[in-house]
Amino acid sequence: MHSTEILKHNGLSITESRKQILELFHASKGALAHADIEKRSSASFDRVTIYRTLQTFVEKGIIHTIPTVDNSVLYALCKDDCKAGHHHDNHVHFICDICSTTYCLDNVSIPNVSLPEGFIQKQSDVVISGICKNCR
Repeated sequence: MHSTEILKHNGLSITESRKQILELFHASKGALAHADIEKRSSASFDRVTIYRTLQTFVEKGIIHTIPTVDNSVLYALCKDDCKAGHHHDNHVHFICDICSTTYCLDNVSIPNVSLPEGFIQKQSDVVISGICKNCR
């Protein structure tokens, strides 16, 4: 689906910043950080515009967040079955120690964790670090 169609499908107004940021995600091989988007955007979007766009995309189920070992956040495109308020990105993320690329391993599911009685799971994230196939 083209960037403009994705924005329309999610009931979002079509702005230049939203189109360009969405196109950056489509062109990326892995996940992007806020700083990556700042560096790669051809237009000079301020930090607040980028942050608000990312938050809107997360809320609408267009992108999902990936925690990192240094407590920052990366963002990656969601699969087609995600929607506003409900993500279905139950997969493992892999971060390469050499090139720092983050991959969504869509075919590797997060294992079921048996929590103690009284605990309720809302979200689970599995991040594996190592060396990717390109750096090996």
